[in-house]
Amino acid sequence: MNLKSQLTDDWKKVLSEEIESDYFARLTEFVSEEYRKETCFPREKFIFNAFETCSFENTKVVILGQDPYHGDGQAHGLSFSVPDGVKFPPSLRNIYKELSSDLTIQVPFQGNLIGWAKQGVLLLNTTLTVRKSTPGSHQKKGWEIFTDSVIKTISDAKSSVVFILWGKFAEQKATLIDESKHLIITSAHPSPFSAHRGFFGSKPFSKTNDYLEKKGKAKIDWNLDNL
Repeated sequence: MNLKSQLTDDWKKVLSEEIESDYFARLTEFVSEEYRKETCFPREKFIFNAFETCSFENTKVVILGQDPYHGDGQAHGLSFSVPDGVKFPPSLRNIYKELSSDLTIQVPFQGNLIGWAKQGVLLLNTTLTVRKSTPGSHQKKGWEIFTDSVIKTISDAKSSVVFILWGKFAEQKATLIDESKHLIITSAHPSPFSAHRGFFGSKPFSKTNDYLEKKGKAKIDWNLDNL
């Protein structure tokens, strides 16, 4: 498996030091061996789906997740998203509840968030692969170094980007972001265990669009049924 060959050219350009580094070579070796011996998600062609569907140039919102879903047919390389026809996982169900409350729109019929990605929402997991039924199995193998660099590169090279950090793990990444030129939105995680402790009512979608509009950028159409 050649991970760096899967990245699109614009991301390769801004992440060139990362993908040529020793740690990335070791990460590639680890991921290749895992995919050869075990069932892992997402499928190999979707590992960098977040980058393929949202170019560096177009990125204006980052929604940060942690691990990909580890059940059959769920993960397809976009944080919190599932392919068409797949039942909504609990966190996504709660995201949709907040979306409906925040913007007074109907809960979408689909769990596929690619319509957001195509508008400039980078749906980034901090770890991009996982072994089936084994959450956290690919953590601390190099993915976090890579995705930390992605966040810092966006912060350093762009301006007026919205970073949506749900939960304590994601909030730790705020140290990588220059808050003087970006908006950071934090709240509890949308999982059923924590959503009632500050996720519901946090209004991340309207806050994002208010900020983008103030900065002269096109708002995100969050209504997936329109896309």
